[in-house]
Amino acid sequence: MPIIRVEMFTGRTVEQKRQLSKALTESFISVCGGKPQSVHIIIEDVSKGDWAIGGELCSDLYPDQKPAGSA
Repeated sequence: MPIIRVEMFTGRTVEQKRQLSKALTESFISVCGGKPQSVHIIIEDVSKGDWAIGGELCSDLYPDQKPAGSA
């Protein structure tokens, strides 16, 4: 049973995760063979404040954009 683990910043919709799961499964089966039902995918949403690169929090490196006109 292959397991594909995806860790990414929060903010993707359920539909995006659905499409990602389907695409990853199809790609795995195309390259490695097997049955789609055997491919397990774990998606973990991680906040930018819980992820760091080079000693800096991603929330500092990549702050969320505020809509125009907001304070």
